[in-house]
Amino acid sequence: MAYTTIDNPELYFQVKTYSGNGSAGHAITLDGSENMQPDLVWQKRRNNTNYHVLYDSVRGATKYVYSNTHSAENTNANGLTSFNSNGFTLGNDGDANHSSGTHVAWCWKESATAGFDIVSYTGNGSNRTISHSLSAVPKFIAVKNRTSARTWINGHASIGWEKNLYFDMNSAENDSADMWNDTAPTSSVFTVGTSVGVNENTDNIIAYLWSEKQGYSKFGSYSGNANNDGAFIYLGFKPAFFMVKNTAASEHWRIYDNKRDTFNHMFRCLFPNEDSAESTVDNGSEEIDFLANGIKIRSSAQQLNGSGQKLIYMAFAEAPFVNSNGVPCNAR
Repeated sequence: MAYTTIDNPELYFQVKTYSGNGSAGHAITLDGSENMQPDLVWQKRRNNTNYHVLYDSVRGATKYVYSNTHSAENTNANGLTSFNSNGFTLGNDGDANHSSGTHVAWCWKESATAGFDIVSYTGNGSNRTISHSLSAVPKFIAVKNRTSARTWINGHASIGWEKNLYFDMNSAENDSADMWNDTAPTSSVFTVGTSVGVNENTDNIIAYLWSEKQGYSKFGSYSGNANNDGAFIYLGFKPAFFMVKNTAASEHWRIYDNKRDTFNHMFRCLFPNEDSAESTVDNGSEEIDFLANGIKIRSSAQQLNGSGQKLIYMAFAEAPFVNSNGVPCNAR
């Protein structure tokens, strides 16, 4: 049986739901049993059509990009104002801290141990390699041009590095050597082509890279069967976070987590490529189950289960199925 490498996922990833108060200095404390100072905070107001906002410690507090548009990086002194030892502090910006807002934040700690790295570089317009610090092969890479309004470029090991997807669009996978130069990443570098999205000359660019850690994170794919008895996806842990995309069709990216839905079936998805509010009606088309060792697809709809179509995912643990000593874990 596969054992985890990380007994307490809360040291490296947490989901936080909170209510906005519309006032500067709103400190958000993460819920975990251990302190975690996040390096990437991805926020979304749940009850309104507000943008998905991403802040990270490499670019610095107050600097943000949106996942649902191709806008260049901006600075907002009233957005996320600091990364704290166990959370973050907000200003009075409506995207992150609306007085009548319910919000969610997905938070990652930059750490080779947990397989997450943030890389900032300057484009040169030529095929090249970029160093990273994972000491493992990345399974998922998301790149955003900070200087110019360019689309997000995403790569996932399950579709191969000849292809890419776009965070800010619902389009199917794209085949272009301009993104990754048809070259798979290694344990020390990733390759970018000549696309302005990943390598525009003199532009500042940010890349988020994840490698897989047994019992803590999983990046893979499954084939849809268009049946309510859909695929079972073995993860080796009870998930806290699940993001999925149909690569063969024009369907939204979807994010589920264990704080917005606290029991099965899970249906309160948010769309990284859209600013739309969270769904509050369970119509059966978005249903999945979070299980002690994986995910069960409960929808026959194309966005989650298109017949014969490939869907890619990334998932992070609430609790490992078996801890590092080989002892079965009780889901927290």
